[in-house]
Amino acid sequence: MLCPFCRSDDSRVVDSRSGQDGTLIRRRRECTACNRRFTTSETSVLMIIKRSGATEPFSREKVISGVSKACQGRPVNDDDLALLAQRVEEALRSDGQAEVEAQEVGMAILAPLRELDQIAYLRFASVYRSFSTLEDFEGEIALLRAAPSATSSSQSSQAVSAAKTLVN
Repeated sequence: MLCPFCRSDDSRVVDSRSGQDGTLIRRRRECTACNRRFTTSETSVLMIIKRSGATEPFSREKVISGVSKACQGRPVNDDDLALLAQRVEEALRSDGQAEVEAQEVGMAILAPLRELDQIAYLRFASVYRSFSTLEDFEGEIALLRAAPSATSSSQSSQAVSAAKTLVN
């Protein structure tokens, strides 16, 4: 790390602190040549590889935007969506990979969304997994019934009612 005062490339770390949900590290450094102190910031950037091959930084806002469409008309608030986006990012970062396929982002959204709201989950999954027949919906509903999530049973009955509406 170059000293901003004397341009020497020899410095030692005096103190380190993390911030911004652990994605930022602030380091207090001391130059061994001029003995002046300065602060550096290091960030961990999670890159998403899109289908086209282009890469872009992970964005919680994009996750919230995509999921909020599936949550329209549902009892899901902005705090729930922010927490879901945080859980998705944590799940993706836990693998320790610097680059993640866009497909993996969608898969990481499904589990927390299912716990948040089964109807929103069914809506998101139908678009994300390209449901094309009633059997696709029925199969997913059967999975929802077979392995109930942490959501309430009233939400489960709402999912069944919504599914019957879709089938009819």
